[in-house]
Amino acid sequence: MRQIEQGDELRAQILSWRNAGERIAFVPTMGNLHAGHYALIALARQQADRVVASVFVNPTQFGPNEDLDRYPRTPESDAQGLRAAGCDLLFLPDVATLYPFGPANCVKVQVPGLTAELDGAARPGHFDGVATVVLRLFNMVQPDLAVFGRKDYQQWRVIDYLVRELALPIQIVPAAIERDADGLALSSRNQYLSAQERAVAPEIHRSLLALQQGWAQGRDLATLEAEAFGRLQALGFVPDYVQIRRGVDLQKPQAGEREGLVALIAARLGRTRLIDNLELVS
Repeated sequence: MRQIEQGDELRAQILSWRNAGERIAFVPTMGNLHAGHYALIALARQQADRVVASVFVNPTQFGPNEDLDRYPRTPESDAQGLRAAGCDLLFLPDVATLYPFGPANCVKVQVPGLTAELDGAARPGHFDGVATVVLRLFNMVQPDLAVFGRKDYQQWRVIDYLVRELALPIQIVPAAIERDADGLALSSRNQYLSAQERAVAPEIHRSLLALQQGWAQGRDLATLEAEAFGRLQALGFVPDYVQIRRGVDLQKPQAGEREGLVALIAARLGRTRLIDNLELVS
């Protein structure tokens, strides 16, 4: 696996592969990788000849009350894991490579509608930063396809909208959520949970399963949301939201609408913010 830090060197390697007729997949990450990330690499490997991953802690997606400096950086173990997972190239740009005029003076990208909902409301400006950095990475890597995990459901939908709106020739491939045996979605944030909090954390997934069951029984959606919200509060969570939305645009479903819905939860447990979701199926 090659490790590259400069954009010119990256473009040269990509051009060499493309001239050889090879299909290129891309997995953008912020590092501190775990089994869920390596599953994205494995899925990319199934669909392409070459797999590129990036590790970049993006400053433009952190809010004023979010600690950019606290985000864990583990480049050596990330590289080891990516190599073992079958990655061909690790792109490790610095801030100046992606933001030559600095993050404060960068050209920003905003996806309307989707970014105002759910996590967008809880973290204003977050998805503008995500869209901004992903578009820059897409421009540098120029992949045929890019893989995003469904755990960050809203992020996946934002990027899919971005690609379709700008007619980028990139296939967006969503990957299934990887979970521990007790149902907790794998996340870099799980490492911050105390032993007691880790024992409680799977209740988010159990709440999603209860929403699925209630929806299948035809129960009122607002009632189901309120019940799950209250249950999580009683267990010590501080929920940001418990919502059933249309999957494609994350708007609230109309009365009687049942196809293509997804249940989404974001809640704090101690100092750790956890997210999860479940697509509702009959």
